Amino acid sequence: MFIHADFSQPVIIAPENYQWLKSPGGEVNRMMLDRIGEEKARATSLVEFAPQSRFPQHQHPLGEEVLVLSGIFTEDQDQHYPTGWYMRNPHLSAHEVSSEFGCRIFVKLMQMTNQERKPTRIDTHDPKNWIFIQDRHLCPLYESEFEKTFLEKLVAHQSFIESDKHGIEIFILSGELANGSDLYPTGTWMRLPQNSHLALQATAQGAVLYVKRGHLQHAMDVWSNGYAPS
Repeated sequence: MFIHADFSQPVIIAPENYQWLKSPGGEVNRMMLDRIGEEKARATSLVEFAPQSRFPQHQHPLGEEVLVLSGIFTEDQDQHYPTGWYMRNPHLSAHEVSSEFGCRIFVKLMQMTNQERKPTRIDTHDPKNWIFIQDRHLCPLYESEFEKTFLEKLVAHQSFIESDKHGIEIFILSGELANGSDLYPTGTWMRLPQNSHLALQATAQGAVLYVKRGHLQHAMDVWSNGYAPS
């Protein structure tokens, strides 16, 4: 399965374009943003758990990255992560996941390196995890030679300007961005290719963004060589 699998092409998906599909076992609903592969896939998705949903134990070659958008996401029955928690489960980690009351998550599969071995857990709603750098309000999530991932909070009408020779990806967690007369509401996902420059502005609502940059060159290097998960 190939969905927006050409990393040299820009992609913008707004909530009005969502198409939800059930997982093969019917455990969850998924909105696939990009994907290379079938059930073992390099994928970026939104995933919805209905109340009392459970996904059986499974392993993650090249890791899993999760940001809880709403509800409470549970790992291994007793590790509960409410809205705003960010996690990275590294190469070859395994877990069982569920949600007693339902939740929605933003999830990225098989997008780490096999050298990443340390789990990450960050409560992005905790003010202690946010910093100000050059008038930017940021919550750092992860940084390596292959990627820089963070949240950014914009006040009303603040500009969001990013450039990266190895690609930029954003997901609008709350609020709205504008590019002239074009408006991008909460839930919009964008992936821009190498040597991209992004210049947007928050509307009067302000905005909170998930941002990943510098990662698409590594993705092309790995997946253009026909990586096959074991």
